Amino acid sequence: MYIDPHAHMISRTTDDYNAMAEAGIVAVIEPAFWVGQPRTYVGTYVDYLSSIVGWERFRARQFGIRHYCTIGLNSKEANNEELAEGVMEWLPRFALKEGVVAIGEIGYDEQTELEDRYFRAQLLLAKELSLPVMVHTPHRDKKRGTTRSMDVIEEMGVDPSMCVIDHNNEETVAETLQRGYWAGFSIYPSTKMGNRRMVELLKQYGGERIIVDSACDWGISDSLGVPKTAELALQSGIPEETVRRVCYGNALAAYGQSGQISEQDWLNPPEIDQRTLFEGNSVLRGGREPLVGEGARSRRDDLIIE
Repeated sequence: MYIDPHAHMISRTTDDYNAMAEAGIVAVIEPAFWVGQPRTYVGTYVDYLSSIVGWERFRARQFGIRHYCTIGLNSKEANNEELAEGVMEWLPRFALKEGVVAIGEIGYDEQTELEDRYFRAQLLLAKELSLPVMVHTPHRDKKRGTTRSMDVIEEMGVDPSMCVIDHNNEETVAETLQRGYWAGFSIYPSTKMGNRRMVELLKQYGGERIIVDSACDWGISDSLGVPKTAELALQSGIPEETVRRVCYGNALAAYGQSGQISEQDWLNPPEIDQRTLFEGNSVLRGGREPLVGEGARSRRDDLIIE
């Protein structure tokens, strides 16, 4: 069994869900994030957050995957002060909804004054609600941004054990682990971390507080990043227990601190029933026969691939 604790499923297809389930992924965590272009109105942000706590949770269940999410104002849009102020008013309401396992992903992009202000505000919210935090480390000037993120977390009185510092790489991992944080690694080829590099890091650091995720989104990314990395690690001689920790157990332990995610959610799941609707909508189209029953999977025998 695998957990993908950072997957932007709102930008993925039903085929992704089906493939993930077949590969052994039992649960995903979907962080609130940047959607590729600026949102200019608070209402569009509210609708987006509503989708990841509602429709996406329903859609995943139709393919046998449990869906959770994190709620937050992302760092890029923190630079639009008017939008950010409006979103901050909504966040407490969404953070208390079922299936929300953390505040996130939050942190720095360009490391501006506004990003810092809203990072701190959201850390306070997480502290007040006793929720874990998912931290986005910047793509540029990553080492300084990662160190600064942890400095601010500690200034705000948030326990490092409640924080996942995500998108780590070779230059940030040692400090992240030494300071007592969970270290997330996104298997997002070319820009974040490839799975061969990840295996080398596992050989060096073992599995203590390390979490593997795919960060799959609307970019060139792989929704099977976690199981593929697990398979490569096993082939490379990484102990099975270490692989289980970094691709399953550590994510469950870190985000389980929210009280919103439990192993029993997928060990004793409700049956798949594609006859059910969400706000009158179904995952089915064109009179397709619904799948009903535990272990049901989408039928692909009617697809012709040339």
